[in-house]
Amino acid sequence: MTRHSTRVVEAGVAYFAIVFAAGFALGTLRVLLLAPRFGELLPVLLELPLMLGISWLACGWVLVRFQIPHRIPPRLSVGVVAFGLLMLSELMLSTAVFGRSLSDHIHELTTPHGLVGLGGQVLFGLMPLVSARKVAC
Repeated sequence: MTRHSTRVVEAGVAYFAIVFAAGFALGTLRVLLLAPRFGELLPVLLELPLMLGISWLACGWVLVRFQIPHRIPPRLSVGVVAFGLLMLSELMLSTAVFGRSLSDHIHELTTPHGLVGLGGQVLFGLMPLVSARKVAC
């Protein structure tokens, strides 16, 4: 793996880790405190703008910190790495913590709150691509 490729992977892992940590904290509050009182959809709708804001800040920091060029392939690669890790982590949490099967996990993504969350996760993955911050190559 080249130094450039290593930086892209490291940036994707860092981006994922920062946002996942924030999402884990907010998601715990959502699941334990808000969802039992308000149902599943409203808490996800309230959490989404916060998570997208955190993602935007984390993305900008990571792209600068790892000196990711302002070109489509490396930026998209950072997002793909981060999104892939996020999907894998979500699956692992769903099955290990919540005891869902793979088919239950996939079904959960087709619910209204699941689709809203998935939409936010896709935006998270695309954020490095659309980030306007330019970095010296």
